[in-house]
Amino acid sequence: MNTLVVVDASRNLRGVSCPMNLVYTKVELSKLRSGQVLEVILDNGAPINNVPGSVLKEGHTIISQEQLADSAWTVMIRKK
Repeated sequence: MNTLVVVDASRNLRGVSCPMNLVYTKVELSKLRSGQVLEVILDNGAPINNVPGSVLKEGHTIISQEQLADSAWTVMIRKK
């Protein structure tokens, strides 16, 4: 069974370097209510290596993490 995830907010962070991509992710999460979903698009390398782990440590849930055709990543985060 394929479950549809409703995205409540989205932020394209391609080209944004660390740690600002994490800062922008946290700002977007702060605008959401518990249980809402944020989609962020991150570059390969340090951004995808650091941002998902950092939000997990804060108690949020990574719903999905998928690489796009251009080597960027889309990450779906459910706010705690």
